[in-house]
Amino acid sequence: MSRRLTLTLAAAASILGLGLSGCTAAAEDSTDPGAAASGSFPVTIEHAFGETTIDEQPTRVVTWGWGSADDAIALGVIPVAMPFQSYAGDENGVLPWINEALDGEEMPVILPDTQEPPYEDIAAAAPDVILAAYSGITEQEYDLLSEIAPVVAYPGDAWATPWRDLIEITGTALGKTDEASTLLASIDAEIADQAAAHPEFAGKTIALTSDSAGTFYIYKKEDPRVDFTLDLGFVSAPAVDELATDEASFYYTLSYEQLDQLDSDLLVNFGSTQEESDAFLTASYAQAMPQVQSGTVASPVGAAFISSVSPPTGLSLSWGLTDYVALLAAAVK
Repeated sequence: MSRRLTLTLAAAASILGLGLSGCTAAAEDSTDPGAAASGSFPVTIEHAFGETTIDEQPTRVVTWGWGSADDAIALGVIPVAMPFQSYAGDENGVLPWINEALDGEEMPVILPDTQEPPYEDIAAAAPDVILAAYSGITEQEYDLLSEIAPVVAYPGDAWATPWRDLIEITGTALGKTDEASTLLASIDAEIADQAAAHPEFAGKTIALTSDSAGTFYIYKKEDPRVDFTLDLGFVSAPAVDELATDEASFYYTLSYEQLDQLDSDLLVNFGSTQEESDAFLTASYAQAMPQVQSGTVASPVGAAFISSVSPPTGLSLSWGLTDYVALLAAAVK
């Protein structure tokens, strides 16, 4: 650990020792200490690197990775610091649904856009909990972050926490278990309403993919975007499992020569730009696919739109749901 980080950690510890809960506006923004907590403390949360105990309801929350900031805000807790989102974020690295949710509220500190956690910046935010339950932190990074504050890591594989589990984990860590249950019930009702409005989805086989920079990706059922889409009534195409490799926990790649084997009633192909989407649909290898031949392809386009459902969060799912379902319905018909 660098000497500068050691000094920063020491400074953060000194600040916390002075009693942060009542001395800064940022602490007041993070959560209302006087509000009745639906969860009791201490709480212990198990994860891939062991378990983390949170002794008291957090008042200064830092998030890292994807989704934790969204879910905290959806549960009424504004983080003091959250990651820069280069994909789908605005020039400040803030996602559109977060901008809408925080309209009129003080924006959290946006952490630097770095591959590994920016330890010094996180320490400077003086958190009393770090939520990284949907992230790719390594055990070494977890250990370093744990020197700053208790860290809630992912429960299984990196970047693969089911979106519902992420809301529940966030609710438990923040003492907002009742609020998390209410949020999940509300989202589930939205999904159920969409499924009921589209009975044509029921039983249709589906495969979710993307074609980017010469590589074709297929998302497994473990991927949260697939999990959510199946809740609309679709079933995962048998070919998705038959062609799968152990390349990663939530996706695998397929050679263009094999694409004709990916049979399904509906193909969803995510494209960051319209040009990327059009390039896939007109490529010779795509023309061999039965879904392209039959026109049963849904093409979500745009970083924000794609990010809202892949994977969804407590804020983003409602933000992108209607447009996503409309694309699926048009492709099925």
